[in-house]
Amino acid sequence: MSGSFERVRVLIVEDNAHMSTILRKVLQGFGVRTVIEVRDAADAFESMRSANPDVALVDYALGDVDGLEFTRLVRTASDSPNKYLPIIMVTGHTDRTRIMEAINAGVNEYLAKPVRPVDLYNRMVALIERPRRFIKSGSYFGPDRRRRTDPRYPGPFRRATDKENMNPEDEVDFG
Repeated sequence: MSGSFERVRVLIVEDNAHMSTILRKVLQGFGVRTVIEVRDAADAFESMRSANPDVALVDYALGDVDGLEFTRLVRTASDSPNKYLPIIMVTGHTDRTRIMEAINAGVNEYLAKPVRPVDLYNRMVALIERPRRFIKSGSYFGPDRRRRTDPRYPGPFRRATDKENMNPEDEVDFG
């Protein structure tokens, strides 16, 4: 990565103090100077208002409000301090159903525990150097869930920006 993480402010939303410490130490090893650690969603929202983090690492399994609900609230609540906050879901839940739930809630990246520093580093670099645009539809607001255009995709193109990715001979109604 060109540059460093020294100016990046990271919010860790993790109810396990030991895991939070591990994440903080890894981030500090990357050069992150500002790390805010909280144990639940309410404190996370307060920290978002006061510290304005650049990235959030959010555990899937929190207390009353889990990581999915927290992500949905960040993306859609009228009082959200930053609907565009990049969120990396950090969790031991790695089954496809949970990953898809997190993606559909609006997370930017998904990282499995136990966390390898290289994987966290790569996710952080991806968020900074290759940010995905945000999409708003009737049922979703968050980063574009498509990372690339799949030439084998046979379905309809529904976004206005899909026009530029189409073959000229394709006939699609954009309504």
